[in-house]
Amino acid sequence: MAELTDSTAAAAPGATPEPASGGWRAGLSGRRGAILISTLVVGITILIWQVGSWNYNPQLLPGPAKVATGTAELSDSGLLWDSIAISLERVFKGWLLGSGIAIPLGLLAGVSRFARAALDPFIHFFRFVPALALTSLFILWFGIGETSKVNLVGYAALFVVLITTATGASSVHPDKVNSAQTLGANRRDVFLKVALPATFPSIFVGMRLALANAFLVIVAAEAIAAQEGIGFLIWNSRTFFRTDFMFVGIFCFGVLGFTCDRLWKLLGNTVLRRYLTGVGSY
Repeated sequence: MAELTDSTAAAAPGATPEPASGGWRAGLSGRRGAILISTLVVGITILIWQVGSWNYNPQLLPGPAKVATGTAELSDSGLLWDSIAISLERVFKGWLLGSGIAIPLGLLAGVSRFARAALDPFIHFFRFVPALALTSLFILWFGIGETSKVNLVGYAALFVVLITTATGASSVHPDKVNSAQTLGANRRDVFLKVALPATFPSIFVGMRLALANAFLVIVAAEAIAAQEGIGFLIWNSRTFFRTDFMFVGIFCFGVLGFTCDRLWKLLGNTVLRRYLTGVGSY
């Protein structure tokens, strides 16, 4: 009788229907659903790519099968792995160099009005000067070796980290500072125990954005003044009209960038999790 009453109430006119616990909505929710959708979209994209190659020009737009063959060829020769290792080394050196300079300057500009006033003209001038515009100048200053490439990547990463760090340091809530001072904290304690931890989310996001800039710049640096690396591989492939090799290099940058970004995000979700509670998961 109770079961009959419950079912009648559920079916009564005007009653709000309860959401189903199963069905396609439940199937597409959560991590498994996201993976399913991503896989499906990637598969459709590859299919469209292959059809486009057949209908356009396989020499100018090589299909997935031809690119896979080119990847195997470069991999067997060892050139692909050497290029990946060299490019990654340049990216990480430049990224860490730029971040290492930007974080102290950003913290200083965030907590000191005098430092902010002194640095602002240079920050907001040079952040609009593209790193690619300085490529020739860096080659003249630092030569065609590794130094010019690493410094160019460092320049591209520097201003993103600097601005986000300065913004985070200057946005620390005054109540936190006042509370620490009330408990007897001096300026050094306020900086180390209040301002610096509160700025970690901004530093983390800035370094993540700067990593993308580093990958963007290394392509031009290696194409213009290098004899090795993925950028050089892409640039040199045009000489032999190997568009499949170009696609291999392009996909290498995409895969490497995606992997590095996921690893940096994983680091934030594990080691730095206590400091990044306000940072989104995207």
